[in-house]
Amino acid sequence: MQFSSSSAHRSPPKITTLVLLSGLSALSLNLFLPSLPNMALHFQADYKVMQLSIALYLLVNAVLQILIGPIADKAGRRPVLLWGLVLFLVATLGCIYAPNVQVFLVFRMCQAIIVVGMVLSRAAVRDLYDQDQAASMIGYVTMGMAIVPMIGPAIGGLLEESFGWKANFWLPFVLGVMTLVLTYLDFGETSAKSGKTLVQQFREYPELLGSPRFWGYSLSSALSSGAFFAYLGGAPFIGTELFGLSAAEVGIYFGAPAVGYFFGNFFSGRYSVHFGVNRMVLWGCWLNAAGVAMSAILFLAGFGTALSFFGFMTFVGIGNGMTIPNATSGALSVRPHLAATASGLSGAIMLGGGAGLSALAGALLTHETGAMPLLWLMLATSVLAVCAILSVIRRERQLGL
Repeated sequence: MQFSSSSAHRSPPKITTLVLLSGLSALSLNLFLPSLPNMALHFQADYKVMQLSIALYLLVNAVLQILIGPIADKAGRRPVLLWGLVLFLVATLGCIYAPNVQVFLVFRMCQAIIVVGMVLSRAAVRDLYDQDQAASMIGYVTMGMAIVPMIGPAIGGLLEESFGWKANFWLPFVLGVMTLVLTYLDFGETSAKSGKTLVQQFREYPELLGSPRFWGYSLSSALSSGAFFAYLGGAPFIGTELFGLSAAEVGIYFGAPAVGYFFGNFFSGRYSVHFGVNRMVLWGCWLNAAGVAMSAILFLAGFGTALSFFGFMTFVGIGNGMTIPNATSGALSVRPHLAATASGLSGAIMLGGGAGLSALAGALLTHETGAMPLLWLMLATSVLAVCAILSVIRRERQLGL
């Protein structure tokens, strides 16, 4: 099979194609979350083992992003995207027909290849626009992407109750086929091949890793989104076990951060060019921390409910919607000639931390502890995100940027 970058495929991709590529990656992360309890019963596995399907997925995402960036800088965005989509379809079928939990988890990790859509849609935007305009465009791309996780768990809960858990894997398979066809027809190459070997590409990592600004942007994004990833690992338990919600109810409540994320990305798309990426990241990090803090205060005062817990997560979503597109654009703009490599590496830092926080949140929560261990964990990462972007602002003042 040959996915060429011939002259017939050189027009830049439409925004809708970039949204679908990012959205499919997001859908594969959270669509099946309301099914976790029944999947544990189906595979006769402990619930905490099934939760590994989130943490392991995020971990493999992180590793793949380190590889995808240099490969796409060398070979081009288009062929890497198309091969990634094909492999995702194979892995999704593996999840559907897995005979036991071990095989399921292996194919679930393989599903993480769909992260090519997230990495290379952002890199394509940076290929085509300058920093502030790229932040605005990434905001619009991920605003559209936010629709998917907003409705994903709700759809997943309804599919689970109507057709069983496998329906939550058949849906991304069908959408994956459609996205593959659209990408083949519409996604023209956006970057010239680097002409370097993979070894030479990987040798350019120190250029990024030696930049304090790259680390500041990447960590502000990683720590801000870390609050959300911890939420991913702990919220299903809190919804089902502590508040007694059904799968469909968990799916509906679970979308609260995505509602906020949609609006946060709208603010990024609308205002990033006017205010600049640093201010947008700083405001986003503060909103993230404020939402978690208000929820924690209510639980400490004894007034915590399902509505208050999930409702305040909307602020986490708004904060992330402002932080992630702008911090990503900042990280990709530190060394523009390494855009895909920077996209992959910053994404790897974000998802690697997310994998750890997701697993830690799941391990910390019990009926006895209630929701507070999760809220403390989310608050700590949110405050550290504020510190990370403040370090970037201070560094740029020192450099006179």
